[in-house]
Amino acid sequence: NGECHLCLSEDQLCVLFLLFQILGAVILGFGVWILADKTSFIAVLQMSSPSLKIGAYILIGVGALTMLMGFLGCLGVVNEIRCLLGLYFTCLMIILITQVAAGLVIYFQKEMLKEELSRIVQRLIEDYDPTDDEQRNLQDAWDYVQRQISCCGWTGAKDWESNKILANQSMSQYPCSCSNSSKDAQADSGFCDLPDPVNGTAAEWPVHEQGCVDGVEMWLKDNLGVILGVCTGVAVIELLGMILSISLCKNIHSEDYTKVPKS
Repeated sequence: NGECHLCLSEDQLCVLFLLFQILGAVILGFGVWILADKTSFIAVLQMSSPSLKIGAYILIGVGALTMLMGFLGCLGVVNEIRCLLGLYFTCLMIILITQVAAGLVIYFQKEMLKEELSRIVQRLIEDYDPTDDEQRNLQDAWDYVQRQISCCGWTGAKDWESNKILANQSMSQYPCSCSNSSKDAQADSGFCDLPDPVNGTAAEWPVHEQGCVDGVEMWLKDNLGVILGVCTGVAVIELLGMILSISLCKNIHSEDYTKVPKS
């Protein structure tokens, strides 16, 4: 048609828009993973806090919308339909603004979020009951976190002193998932019995001293570069798509609806 189309062919442009569909699939998959995950700290938050579950549904919606926009963008380029390119630009702009706003909210409200996490975990520890089948998945997820991060409680092992069952048993047991002994052959969930008293002195809990809040913060610090890199990469790709779509939209001087594929 004689237009440069930013010096890219239609096939190359469609490949670029295909990247947006892949990006949407990744975002959608991340949302599904949050809902499906049952064995990590994400699972503890997802099953305890409705806000994270809502966030997961939002990610699924954004991912699906991004995939749809990638298809519409390619259709708009091939058939030179300005309205589709304009719709693609608008949706990408809304998604980008939403992501930036969410990032700013998380950054400026991080202390409040930390307090909310503390309340969730403290309540979980207080009500922890190995015989409660209704809370089994949530409790198994927290046991998994304590084993993987090698931690005990939220701020430390003393958090478990608020557990109703342990308090009634005069602290004669301890959480198995907190054990710091690699030779411990007891279960890795529920409560384990303390060794028999030696010379009339009760044994101390053989558990990790570190609270899980320190382990979670350390994990975030270690992976902060990766997280920021992924977020920046997603934002750059979306910004590139916005620039490309508005430039192509300007190059198409008039809409020709006869080019819309007929079913």
